[in-house]
Amino acid sequence: MIRLKSAEEVEIIKESAQILGKAHAEVAKAIKPGVKTKDLDKIADEFIRDNGGTPSFKNYHGFPSALCISVNDTVVHGFPSGYEIRESDIISVDCGVKYKGFHSDSAYTYPLEGVGPEVLKLLERTYESLFLGIAQAKAGNRIGDVSFAVQSYVEQFGYGVVRELVGHGVGKDLHEDPEVPNYGKRGKGPKIAAGMVFAIEPMINMGTKKVIQEKDGWTIKTGDHKPSAHFEHMVAIFEDRTEIVTTHEYIEDSYKFKWRSKSQ
Repeated sequence: MIRLKSAEEVEIIKESAQILGKAHAEVAKAIKPGVKTKDLDKIADEFIRDNGGTPSFKNYHGFPSALCISVNDTVVHGFPSGYEIRESDIISVDCGVKYKGFHSDSAYTYPLEGVGPEVLKLLERTYESLFLGIAQAKAGNRIGDVSFAVQSYVEQFGYGVVRELVGHGVGKDLHEDPEVPNYGKRGKGPKIAAGMVFAIEPMINMGTKKVIQEKDGWTIKTGDHKPSAHFEHMVAIFEDRTEIVTTHEYIEDSYKFKWRSKSQ
């Protein structure tokens, strides 16, 4: 069942998303070689709580941390740990905030300055696909229009589109209907209507679309161990417009490596 949000509820979600965006920025400031990923998790956890929210992911079905931190060939759901960031890594940070009863959820993949041009292209194109998907997220379209926009763009470069993990509705629950795959057909799937709030989150692999799950029951890696990129925004649908309710602006103001133009 798709739960439609009132204008007042969307405003609360936007407040939650502001805390989330600023928490991401605090993490962004700390990403550099030698830093342990568990230290990034501590930064986010403390910032969210200090600003009146709670981390959406922590204890969600037993997940142990405030952040999912996924490095290189880890697609999503990586555990923060004693791993020390290296100059050639890409670090996906996925975070959620619950505030006044409503969740927000967004993700950003950070390249370190030693990342090669092919991997940077993967990140750039994955980020571009997010906004192509958002452009199709409007009242009267269907979820398949969003999915097709992402898939058709990235597959032309030979990238793999992960099938097993999808975007989703967000509201009083972290994961709600509808599911928002990154692959699909135009004109298919649930009709997009005013009051819907959902996350679009391309998870795009440099190689195969196939993934494997680690024994911890959470960590998802690429089947060929090539890099994977992940970016996520939430959108709110109105009759006459679509609003991006999450923000990467604070991240891009804070992260020292200016790896792409801020055209979006």
